[in-house]
Amino acid sequence: MRKFPLFILALIGFNLPMTTQAEETLYVSDELPTFIHRGPGTDYSIIGSLKSGDQVQLLNTDAETGYAQVRDYKGRVAWLPKNQLSKTPSVKTRIPLLEKENQELREKLTSIDSNWNNQTSEMQSKVAASDQTIANLTAENEKLKNELIRSGKKLEIAQINLDNNRRELILQWFMYGGGVAGAGLIFGLLLPHLIPRRKKRNERWMN
Repeated sequence: MRKFPLFILALIGFNLPMTTQAEETLYVSDELPTFIHRGPGTDYSIIGSLKSGDQVQLLNTDAETGYAQVRDYKGRVAWLPKNQLSKTPSVKTRIPLLEKENQELREKLTSIDSNWNNQTSEMQSKVAASDQTIANLTAENEKLKNELIRSGKKLEIAQINLDNNRRELILQWFMYGGGVAGAGLIFGLLLPHLIPRRKKRNERWMN
């Protein structure tokens, strides 16, 4: 007969106000160890404990006791205070993740620095090669300018020499023509005196 009141109390306990909701992933907070109970309260027996950062699935909540029914990573269904659950992983859980992420970021940064240094070195080499090419082209251009100046001077000297040769040739032809003309003039003046006058002889014969 004593079992009957206990059975009634158990039914009353399980009929306490509870909210049934879709399963939600939550994490145990840092206030640990957290004991889990068979029912929504400390009056129920402890069936184990959870560590900080353990992931659980929220099944139900009891608004009157403030307890939440969860399923842990071992598949156990138990109750624990809802204020010991969080939607974000605990600090202890996040530290290794943050350290891993930080290490990955450092590796990426090192890779970026290495790539940047390689690209910078390559660009500097290209710039140095371009500067050398520009210097070579500038020197060659200057050399061609000097050769052009020398060629221009040679052409000017050749032109002067050609003009001098032309003047000398014209002067020679002028002197030659003048000499021929003078010789012809002298020859024309002397020719009448060199040829006998036949007319006078004829006149003597007529007489």
